[in-house]
Amino acid sequence: MDQYLQAALEEAKKGYAEGGIPIGSVLVHQGRIIGRGHNKRVQEGSVVLHGEMDALENAGRQPAAVYRECVLYTTLSPCPMCSGTIILYGIPRVVIGENRTFMGEEDLLRARGVEVEVADNPECVQLMERFISEKPDLWNEDIGV
Repeated sequence: MDQYLQAALEEAKKGYAEGGIPIGSVLVHQGRIIGRGHNKRVQEGSVVLHGEMDALENAGRQPAAVYRECVLYTTLSPCPMCSGTIILYGIPRVVIGENRTFMGEEDLLRARGVEVEVADNPECVQLMERFISEKPDLWNEDIGV
């Protein structure tokens, strides 16, 4: 597993340890992590703080040119909200830890010119499977079921 996906997985594990939904993300610009985050919907009572949104928020406001040079790493396939944000800010590449437990808007991202790579990482799969089996109601709430 590369260092950036590992950093996203570390964020996911933090979220799990906090009693939240274990999805983590990092935003990388020119080989440097400029934002990291994890799903904080439970911890902060937020409707929008998915892992990707938290990483973007923690990166702070950036010029459009910076986003166009970034790679977003996320442990789980991005939902419609997060995919829309990726498209809005012109992030050209997304690396996804896994999409077995949830298939997000990968086709939409590709259709809008985003390079999508799925690592199919077993650790990411195992963490989500464990969480979903432990807290199915919370998982369904998070994905709008």
